[in-house]
Amino acid sequence: MSRTIEEKREIVAELKELLSQSQLALVIDYQGLSVAEITDLRRRMRSTGTVCKKTKNTLMRIAVDGDSKWQPMTEFLKGSSVFLLVQEDMKGAIKTYEEFQKATKKTELRGGVFDGQALTLADVKALTELPTKEELMARLAGGIKAIPTKLAVGLNAVPTKLAVGIKEVPGSLVRAIKAVSEKEQDSQAA
Repeated sequence: MSRTIEEKREIVAELKELLSQSQLALVIDYQGLSVAEITDLRRRMRSTGTVCKKTKNTLMRIAVDGDSKWQPMTEFLKGSSVFLLVQEDMKGAIKTYEEFQKATKKTELRGGVFDGQALTLADVKALTELPTKEELMARLAGGIKAIPTKLAVGLNAVPTKLAVGIKEVPGSLVRAIKAVSEKEQDSQAA
């Protein structure tokens, strides 16, 4: 049974909404997956903040039409497509999909789109090597925390070195006077 035009418009509107909330879209060929396997994929992806959406390529093409951020996806729209719309954890979503793919050996990643750029398989794989948002925030916090520590160590060193220098002045003065008096005594003796 074919869908009505109104139903198709609702699907396109839903796709546009999902895309507006996503940071990465992956397009996979799901040929040969059973209903249970697609359900398993959806369940696995949900934990990474990813929506697994099965829809016709034509409806996705309409949803991305005119949207420069998602327009490159059109090059992957062929055959049987499932779209993984990643809203939260890109790294986790890619790794979760890879684990699913290894278990079923029935899907193939065609590519993805991130920030208006089409991604090849190698590009998608490279995203898993990037630090997560939490890791970047921890690094930044560590760097910010180190600044006051280094400043405090530097400020504490100034009075210490000043005190050592002041303490050394009388000793240096005594040595200088002694050297001058010895020189005067040597010149008087000669």
